[in-house]
Amino acid sequence: MPAKPYWDIPIFESEEPLVSMPKDAFVYADPHPYMALGAPYGDASPFCVREGVLAALLDAQSALQRRQPHWKLFMFDVYRPVAVQKFMVEQTFDELLQAKGLDPSGLLPAQVEALWEEVYQLWAPPNLDPKTPPPHSTGAAVDLSLFDTYAQETVFMGSPIDELSARSQPDYFGNLARDLTVATGDRNTAALAHAHRQLLYEVMHQAGFQRHPGEWWHFSLGDQMWAWRSHQETPIKSYTAKYGRILQDGE
Repeated sequence: MPAKPYWDIPIFESEEPLVSMPKDAFVYADPHPYMALGAPYGDASPFCVREGVLAALLDAQSALQRRQPHWKLFMFDVYRPVAVQKFMVEQTFDELLQAKGLDPSGLLPAQVEALWEEVYQLWAPPNLDPKTPPPHSTGAAVDLSLFDTYAQETVFMGSPIDELSARSQPDYFGNLARDLTVATGDRNTAALAHAHRQLLYEVMHQAGFQRHPGEWWHFSLGDQMWAWRSHQETPIKSYTAKYGRILQDGE
């Protein structure tokens, strides 16, 4: 299990409550993608956040609609208990085996380790250690995209959320659009995807969020990753996290 660079950030829990997101404020994935797979949410809702995160999301949506009046933020996945994180990590490992046509019973330990490293490029480990919680278990992280309410469809972003490939890198299509060896039509398509990713980044960053360095769709505010990314952006300042893992009943 590879260590994440933000695990050393201290958490000073604010005790801010987890709240449900207003039904009409945003557009939500329906059916929820992980629930549809059977992820064990129990009584928890995937569309909950800390109070301060919800306020910032509403600010981001207001900024978005000043630039694109008929677009909304599209919530793919928000709150994720550690049990769900574990389920999705294992699900992704199985999908990776299938995609590569591999039989798990015949793999060498080094091959298994390499596969897990690939999985953990996308997913945070399902830690129960309160000092190193998965970002989504804190109620501070959101996976989201953009939605066109006129067309009634998600906006073109170049690649789907959770894709395990280089296309998930935030600047992938920006680099492609600048590559003069790529066909003109492909450069134009890449430029459009990059422009949409940049719009999402700009309205979220303006509202106080930080983006995951390897995922165009993942943003957080107040958790360890947010503090780590904020320090990278402003090295002269020191940052700590104010949101730790939300404990479930029985934990």
